[in-house]
Amino acid sequence: MPRIEAVFENSQGESLTGLLEMPSGAIKSYALFAHCFTCSKDNPAAARIAFALADRGIAVLRFDFTGLGTSKGDFSDTNFSSNVQDLLAAAQYLEQHYAAPALLIGHSLGGSAVLAAAQDLSSVKAVITIGAPATASHVKHLFADSYRKLQDQQSVQVELGGRSFNIRRQFIDDLEKYNSVAHIGALRKALLIFHAPLDDTVSIDEAARIFTAAKHPKSFVSLDHADHMLSNPQDSQYVAEVLSAWASRYLKTNQTSAEQGEVARQAVEQGVVIVRECDKKFTREILTQHHRLISDEPIVLGGSDLGLNPYELLLAALGSCTSMTLRMYANHKQIDVQDIQVELQHSRIHAEDCADCEKQQTQIDLLTRNIRLTGNLSVQQRTRLLEIANKCPVHKTLQNKIQINTNLTD
Repeated sequence: MPRIEAVFENSQGESLTGLLEMPSGAIKSYALFAHCFTCSKDNPAAARIAFALADRGIAVLRFDFTGLGTSKGDFSDTNFSSNVQDLLAAAQYLEQHYAAPALLIGHSLGGSAVLAAAQDLSSVKAVITIGAPATASHVKHLFADSYRKLQDQQSVQVELGGRSFNIRRQFIDDLEKYNSVAHIGALRKALLIFHAPLDDTVSIDEAARIFTAAKHPKSFVSLDHADHMLSNPQDSQYVAEVLSAWASRYLKTNQTSAEQGEVARQAVEQGVVIVRECDKKFTREILTQHHRLISDEPIVLGGSDLGLNPYELLLAALGSCTSMTLRMYANHKQIDVQDIQVELQHSRIHAEDCADCEKQQTQIDLLTRNIRLTGNLSVQQRTRLLEIANKCPVHKTLQNKIQINTNLTD
């Protein structure tokens, strides 16, 4: 599946980095993943869940909070409030470049962060927490020994998860702002809670607090035998499977049901091609009566490289029609053609024979088509097959004078 590196700025102008896992086919929706406290976007559980959701049509952006992973900034200058602001910046990046996120997913303290950020994101339809505390202040116990030291020092060194971090008093003080579950009751989003009964980092009681505070629709899934970090790959795979099935009830496209029905009716009409936007960049879904495919532009040109670009589609039309025409003729004439391969390229050249070349440097489009025929063929048969290739319907269409009528429809 395609992966795109995402770089955007937080509210302080610092550069944050992330990875956008894209589905290989149609994109159902976009999700934003918040990693656990002091973890990073490369946390195995976060990566596995993102991969699995992308495999099910949900594009997932996972990123490093300020001062963690490959994101810029100083961790000691951050707090829970800045994490929430980082989430809002990531959501804005998705909306500007692709589509606004419909799902917020948070692991551990990242779950608390998505619960806090959700009310500021109208595009979000559903929130998912994994092993999350009900409030950010839950993590204060990790710094119990640091309170006294911070009375006399600007910052202290703490050991978390086997790593050393500098924290300041403002970090702990900020947690006091998030000591209430009132915002969970006012969520007004569908909520799914994953928690392991054996979680020894965040008690299952925290899941009960979230569930009790939330209004319906709300759901709880027990992660039997899982640990807090979902270190067993089967546990993160299970989370992704349940999550995608549950979320499908709340995810909708940007179109109304009437518009969706209209597109569906048009798509099944013989000879009609429908092209729809998949994001706010270049990814497009192409629908015909019985088939669908994706068109896009390369990453270097600002696309996501999820499908053929428009000129590749043009060459594909000519190449496939050429191959089909040659095969039909060879079968009809019983010519021993074992295999047909057509290679095409598009370029622009100066039109040396144009009438006004002295006035301007006129260019024409050049389609180069190389045909490789395998089989016991005579020179005469090869010559005739070349003539037939030039008679394929798409070839004739491209050489005809083409008129394109464009209309705006309601």
